[in-house]
Amino acid sequence: MVGYHGCNRELALAVVTGEKTLSQSGNGYDWLGHGVYYWEDDSRLALHWAKHKSRSVRRSNSEPAVLGAVIDLTDCLNLVQTEAYTLVAEAFEALKVNCEAAGKSIPANGGFNDAARFLDCSVFETLHALREDQGKQPYSSVRAFFPEGEPVFPGAGIRKRDHIQICVRHPSRILGHILVTAS
Repeated sequence: MVGYHGCNRELALAVVTGEKTLSQSGNGYDWLGHGVYYWEDDSRLALHWAKHKSRSVRRSNSEPAVLGAVIDLTDCLNLVQTEAYTLVAEAFEALKVNCEAAGKSIPANGGFNDAARFLDCSVFETLHALREDQGKQPYSSVRAFFPEGEPVFPGAGIRKRDHIQICVRHPSRILGHILVTAS
């Protein structure tokens, strides 16, 4: 599968030449849990993200860039397939029990223009931990559809920035990176 990651040009070049690797995001609000995020088949959305990120970080010398990646989806929790949702629901129940036992409240989604997914992240991290507790390997990646943006037309269920995102948890699943020219 081909995925695209938006970043700055300096980092993109260092990754392509092998000088650096992409760091896994470990934010508590990452919607699919911790890992490196890629947009499936959408270099333009990755470039949009890179431009947004360079503006928000206020790096005037930061030139946006896009890395293309060949991703091996072996051991992927593919949420585009309906049977995967049973595992996610079970992880939520386990998280709920763990929070109650610890006297803590369950994390909530929201904030950052409603993009912060504290609950979602906690559920996915719980799912991976449950697999480890069961003697199974955590999933190497998570793939999911994300509805985003304004409706394409009034009353539409399709939005202008709907996309599929992949969170790669294990760098060994990235078979290679290339610098992409996206406009």
